[in-house]
Amino acid sequence: MRIATASEIAKKVIQKEPLFILDVRNEETFQDWKIEGEQVVHLNVPYFELLDGAGAIVDQLPKDQEIMVVCAKEGSSIMVAEILEEEGCSAAYLQGGMKAWSEYLEPVKIGDLKSGGELYQFVRLGKGCLSYMIVSGGEAAVVDAVRMTGVFTVFADGLDAKIIHVLDTHLHADHISGGRKLAESTGATYWLPQKDAEEVTFDFASLEEGASITVGSTKIEIQPLYSPGHTIGSTSFIVDDSYLLTGDILFIDSIGRPDLAGLAEDWVGDLRESLYNRYPQLSEDLTVLPAHFMMIKELNENGSVSEKLGALYKQNHGLKIDNEDEFRELVTGNLPPQPNAYQEIRQTNMGKIQPDEEMQREMEIGPNRCAVR
Repeated sequence: MRIATASEIAKKVIQKEPLFILDVRNEETFQDWKIEGEQVVHLNVPYFELLDGAGAIVDQLPKDQEIMVVCAKEGSSIMVAEILEEEGCSAAYLQGGMKAWSEYLEPVKIGDLKSGGELYQFVRLGKGCLSYMIVSGGEAAVVDAVRMTGVFTVFADGLDAKIIHVLDTHLHADHISGGRKLAESTGATYWLPQKDAEEVTFDFASLEEGASITVGSTKIEIQPLYSPGHTIGSTSFIVDDSYLLTGDILFIDSIGRPDLAGLAEDWVGDLRESLYNRYPQLSEDLTVLPAHFMMIKELNENGSVSEKLGALYKQNHGLKIDNEDEFRELVTGNLPPQPNAYQEIRQTNMGKIQPDEEMQREMEIGPNRCAVR
């Protein structure tokens, strides 16, 4: 019986390799959240139905392909993988289960910057989160860091770069930010939009529109652009006059939801203003880099998530609604379920509560739900 890592599964998903998954969690949990991929085939059978053997499902299993067994934490999948091998099947299990899948980040190089340096995207396939690192002249800035901050420090060390800035585009509600923790561990400056930080309990540097944050001797500039709508303080970043980091305002296939602070009706006008008046004033050649993706089809061939701003105004349905009342109805009438424990996540990101690591994992379980459907 072989042990598979989340990194291995991520590369199979990105490279669109065939993968057969026997998911042994209960049906409701499986339907809510699973490993997605263009070449991924699922069979969902709760583990307790297999305690007496896998004979009842053998005909549904591939004969010439490894079966990847997945559960919540790995314990049940080990047991089921052993049962499958007794039936003569080739089986492996995902080490750490869906918890490990939720926490894994795949780094992808987005491109070289015009005046020197590089931009990297960290793709959290199991949660749909996207983080960024701008590197130049031995310095680095991290945008929208997730709570697994070690991946950023290790990656920066590998590039001989010191993290000097950590920025959040907004106060997150679907996952726990690692921004403050990363800044504290590296001595970096932690930046937040002032309007999202009225209730935070810690010190931060205030993001102000039009200011420039410099990274490295080659002066890679990050220019904040106020773009409210997902939150009242949502701020986008223009990097190197080439990239637009949109946070949760604009995605590849959708737009941000305005309701996670209970103010959908109040903020929908801000959302429209950002998307229909502020962004169209920018160059359509900017490459949009969002803080989340919704579906696996949004990934490019190399596993990155990006698109030109001009292309999104032709393709993204949320950017093509001229009538304001119709837009309001789309945004407020098509909201998916709110993220798991989103109120507790917001309070954690404000510093009001300090859940332990296991509780943080539990709070984040499930898909991200930051977009309008």
